Amino acid sequence: MSKRIFSLSPLPFISPSPYETGVFDDPAEAVDALTELYERNTRFLIDAFGALANGSPVTGRYRACYPQVSIETTSFGHADSRLSYGHVTSPGIYTTTITRPKLFRHYLKEQLGLLMRNHNVPVTVSESATPIPLHFAFGEGAHVEASATAGLADVSLRDLFDTPDLNNTDDLIANGEYDQVTGEPAPLAPFTAQRIDYSLARLSHYTATSAEHFQNFVLFTNYQFYIDEFAAWAREMMARGGEGYDAFVEPGNLVTYPGEPREETSIVGRLPQMPAYHLKKKGHAGITLVNIGVGPSNAKTITDHIAVLRPHAWLMVGHCAGLRNSQRLGDYVLAHAYVREDHVLDDDLPVWVPIPALAEVQQALEDAVEEVTGYEGFELKRIMRTGTVATIDNRNWELRDQRGPVKRLSQSRAIALDMESATIAANGFRFRVPYGTLLCVSDKPLHGELKLPGMATAFYRTQVSQHLQIGIRAVQKLAAMPVERLHSRKLRSFYETAFQ
Repeated sequence: MSKRIFSLSPLPFISPSPYETGVFDDPAEAVDALTELYERNTRFLIDAFGALANGSPVTGRYRACYPQVSIETTSFGHADSRLSYGHVTSPGIYTTTITRPKLFRHYLKEQLGLLMRNHNVPVTVSESATPIPLHFAFGEGAHVEASATAGLADVSLRDLFDTPDLNNTDDLIANGEYDQVTGEPAPLAPFTAQRIDYSLARLSHYTATSAEHFQNFVLFTNYQFYIDEFAAWAREMMARGGEGYDAFVEPGNLVTYPGEPREETSIVGRLPQMPAYHLKKKGHAGITLVNIGVGPSNAKTITDHIAVLRPHAWLMVGHCAGLRNSQRLGDYVLAHAYVREDHVLDDDLPVWVPIPALAEVQQALEDAVEEVTGYEGFELKRIMRTGTVATIDNRNWELRDQRGPVKRLSQSRAIALDMESATIAANGFRFRVPYGTLLCVSDKPLHGELKLPGMATAFYRTQVSQHLQIGIRAVQKLAAMPVERLHSRKLRSFYETAFQ
């Protein structure tokens, strides 16, 4: 009989040989050590799975752990107080687990380098006690054929390998709800390795592109018209030689390099829920555009996951309902405040928390509008209004008794209404990612001004291109800023992690 009988008695753990802890005063060497340890441990799990799938006998439970990096400081001395990250505020031991160090190499080198310089201490690389789930060891986008598990048909993977544990996949640190235990190390980063791995897998699923392609400056839109315009513009740029950009990536990880003409859109059989397009530049300094569709749930979902990549900024550029009679279709709305009636973040960020406008982002957006449209100063008021944007979770709010919502909108001084902007801004605030919103008025439901089919076609043809170019110009301005200026201290709470 070939069927394997799996013992119900506890299995011994089988793990890689113990890793020798290393102390480093060079950030690049520390990241090299993290990479070596991570790749050794994930390879151990993958090889063990392969052996069992090919019929090797079950002799134990396989476990390998994430690498971790730690610092220890004994001084209350303050680092440069102008910095919003890169330092700790009190003596102690600080640590975080690490995943995908190759993907995060640039980020890790920067964060560890700041800590070394600001506190004049080395960093320690060691093996943590947090197991790597087998699913995450394979990495994002991994595809394991059903036939590969035929040899494990009588054994549950959970009996042989660690699987994702949602108890360790939360946002307590980022939400400011983490309870520090006396005598234990404090968190060094806003996300743990398992939380990051979870989001990397979801990003690939939702956007049909690998996390490695995401850039540090992200545009969100709620209409496919913007995607079509962006893709056509990026392909033309690649055909002309790139103009400073290294590649253009579309869903299905279809890559176009400078000098390569391409007219096709996407190679995936069907577009994912929130397709992403990436105009890449060295150091992840390019632009990612994501079509999040309509609704606050999508807006929260995608920003929950992109946040683990620690982008430098994200902006919403989409359509909205104009609420003032003085507005015209095609006018722009620059949000300086938000009314949050989306409700998807109520458990993570109470509605009484204000979401402030960020001066650096606001200025970049206003300057971009001026440059692209040609309007300046007082004349800019002809086409753009700054004010409060309300985000709601009911697409057909107009069909209800309007006395309630209209009264609240009026009292809040709202000038526009949509279903995504406040969610994106609130999650930016929550995750310390600089945010902003520039919307285009596409209808005025309170004033009976709706687009007819022909009007809609003309509107999208003339307005989308200009609006998109404004968004691109704005993120290019943000990318040109010193990082320490963009990541201002206004997004930091009383007790913050050292990592950005």
